[in-house]
Amino acid sequence: MLNNIIGSYKEQWAWYTAFIPNDFPPGDGFLLDGKIIKKASDATRLLGKLDGITKLLPDSDFFLLMYLRKDATSSSQIEGTMATMVDAIEAEVRTNADIPPDVDDILHYIQALNFGMKRVREDDFPITLRFIRELHEKLMNQARTSHYADPGNFRTSQNWIGGTRPDNARFVPPPPLEMQKALDCLEQFFHRDDELLDIVKAGIIHAQFETIHPFLDGNGRTGRMLITFYLWKSWLLEKPILFLSSYFKKHQELYYEKLSGYHNGKIQEWVEFFIDGVIEIAEEAIVIVEKITELKEKDFTKIQSFGKRAAESAVLVLPKLYANPIVNVSVIREWTGFSAPWAQSVIDRFIEAEILAPKNRDKKYGQSYVYQEYLKLFTRSN
Repeated sequence: MLNNIIGSYKEQWAWYTAFIPNDFPPGDGFLLDGKIIKKASDATRLLGKLDGITKLLPDSDFFLLMYLRKDATSSSQIEGTMATMVDAIEAEVRTNADIPPDVDDILHYIQALNFGMKRVREDDFPITLRFIRELHEKLMNQARTSHYADPGNFRTSQNWIGGTRPDNARFVPPPPLEMQKALDCLEQFFHRDDELLDIVKAGIIHAQFETIHPFLDGNGRTGRMLITFYLWKSWLLEKPILFLSSYFKKHQELYYEKLSGYHNGKIQEWVEFFIDGVIEIAEEAIVIVEKITELKEKDFTKIQSFGKRAAESAVLVLPKLYANPIVNVSVIREWTGFSAPWAQSVIDRFIEAEILAPKNRDKKYGQSYVYQEYLKLFTRSN
């Protein structure tokens, strides 16, 4: 049997082995070397820079909404969803009736994130096992893939990862009794006053949660949401603007490899991979904020060249495109109260100014229009 500070594999009555976590956290700590601690400190400073530059955006909530959609898409795609961020936006604003069924996975993820943000911000609710179950319930309740997920409840039976049975699985998490003990330890760890940097702690929390695998389905998505909420609740960020799922999707095989290494005792390797993700995504987000600022200045200059009435109409529409960069005539009418012909004329002026472009140039009726230069800032990796 392989033993390490995280746990060990033990034979069960049904002739398979399951992973049994040790007391958590380890009594001697995680013994991370100086290189990891320095990198974590650098990542923390980078988050401070991201937090500061995001505050300069007059509509940072729109930036948050786009990143939320990006994370929902990447996290769902890790689990096999083929729908895209564009599909999710079109489903939200109802600009396309031909939406793939699995966009439901992304929409449920967005719903769970929005619920969690309200819970943390407005209700000042702590990160607890109850909070995690509530997130899972919002993620899985009436979702496309929730037939056996038991939304909002920790499992009472054995699950496994890979294979068709526990005895041929790639990994078998702890049985229910040991699972509950491990969850209780993890909950105490959330609030433990220790010397770990919050970024390091967020990474360890995610890996430990995935090792425990407490739900029948939806563990990966719930665990990835937990990262964002823990960092936000720790006051590293004023708003929950750091989402790592696109990094995990980009390095998906390595992500699984590092998580597997974690429960086999390779904690430093996992933590370093995780911190590299924080740095990569924070640097990417900082660049995107800068590009959004440049784009807004450029496009507001364009609409000032419109005639007086057209410019007044355009000023009503352009800011809303930062939240919903895919529109049709009905959406513009809803935003402005304009008649259909006047809404179409606004769209036409935006097309002439190369702000909007038809989504499908061959489509004659029911056309949608895309704020391409803005949308591509968020969709390059989706």
